Order: sequence, then structure tokens, then C-alpha cells
Amino acid sequence: MIESPQSFIVREECEKAAFQNGFRRLLGQKEGWLAFGSTTAHGTIHLAATGAQGPWFLALDHSGVIEELALPVAKMAGPGLARYTFDTLGALYGVLPRVYQLAVSLPDAPLRDFQTKIKDLPKTTEAERLVVQRIGQDIFRAGLMDYWQGRCPLTGITDSALLRASHIIPWKNCQTDADRLDVHNGLLLSALWDAAFDRGLVTFDDGGRPLFSLALSEAGSAELRWQNPIPLTDKHKKRLAWHREHHHFMSGKV
Repeated sequence: MIESPQSFIVREECEKAAFQNGFRRLLGQKEGWLAFGSTTAHGTIHLAATGAQGPWFLALDHSGVIEELALPVAKMAGPGLARYTFDTLGALYGVLPRVYQLAVSLPDAPLRDFQTKIKDLPKTTEAERLVVQRIGQDIFRAGLMDYWQGRCPLTGITDSALLRASHIIPWKNCQTDADRLDVHNGLLLSALWDAAFDRGLVTFDDGGRPLFSLALSEAGSAELRWQNPIPLTDKHKKRLAWHREHHHFMSGKV
């Protein structure tokens, strides 16, 4: 049974866990659940415990984060749309950084950031529109860095200078700013993979495995080394279908 109201130790541990992982707005306690928000991340998290030794509980109200986490949901009453159980405080700490990363990168957080930054900017001339586009691309990259945890999922490279924010459907082909800034319309790729992907020399199947164009040389293909397939959501797969069709990947070599 959840401790309600929370003891001093449980409250201190909940506050520490939330504060250290980006949720620094204390929103109050209800029925043993302590609620936290963030100025940079969308949604509210709720933390609780049965006592100082655990188990510990997390509740979320952000449907996008819940979908991406894909963790077993606890059958228990409480706030939010889904609740999770952790035997130890360390296990809870292991999940909270990913919760924050997803909450700041998933729609519509990048879009809201973009709209705020360009609200008063002129957009009449080509030069002015390019400034707006650059702001959007910087926000898009930051969102992908959070979503993919600063790592190319294909190669494992974490050097930020070697990572590129690769649009699946290019900026110019998107119908709305929401599409342009959606992290599901992007992959965080190392520079060589980004160049090949951008030019349609490589794409990915629904399992996240590379498909190489017949136009790519054997030497080029050999240099595009990878470790693991990219973990894709259905939203990624839908856009990658466009990429394959647009670049005529009706047939290719794996």
C-alpha cells in the first residue's frame, strides 16, 4: 500500500529523484503521490513508495512518453495514464532520465519552442526565411539528440561533432512545421551515414536494417559499417516508406 501521506524520507527521495532528472517544479501531494512538472519538458510525473525501502512507483500522463517507454504497466490505482513499479530506488533512477529526454523531444515540445522563438521574426525575404529555417533545424537537432540519447543508434557513435540530424522527409517536402520538427521524422546519424541517407544512397527497412542503393559503389558500401538495426516506431516506419519510395528503393541490396 502506498504511504500516505509520505514520510520525510520518502518525500526527500522523491524530490531528489525528480529534481535530479529535470522535473524541478513541485506541484503538491495527493493520496501519497508527489507530483512534479518541468519548465522544459511536457507533462507531469508522480512519485510514490510503500516506504523508505520501496517498492517505488512512477505515474505518467504523457501518452507519447508512455508509448515510447514500452514498460510493463502496473495494475494499480493512481494518477496519470499509466503507472509503473520499481523494486529499488536505483531502478527508478534508471528510467527517469529517459522519461525526461522523451518529454522534451516528443511533439509538440519542439514545435512550441520553435513558435516561441520565431514569433516576432520577419519572414518576407529569402534571407529572413533561411534564418527561421536555421532556428528550426537547430531545435530539431536538439530534439533528436534528446530522443536518441546523443548516440547514433546504427553505429553507436556519441561524438556530437560527428552526428547529424537527418530528416527522413526533408524540410522542404514537409507540409507543416509540426512535421518538420517531429522527432519521428528524423534519425540521428553519423556524418557518413547522413550523407548517404540524404542523397538516397541508403535507406532502412521496417526492421531498421540498411538497404543500399544499386548506385552505391562496393567501396562506399563497405565503409558504411553498422552495429545494430535502428529501433523504429510506427511513426518512423511511415516516413521511411516515403523515403524508400521517393528514392526508388523498390529493389536494392542489403
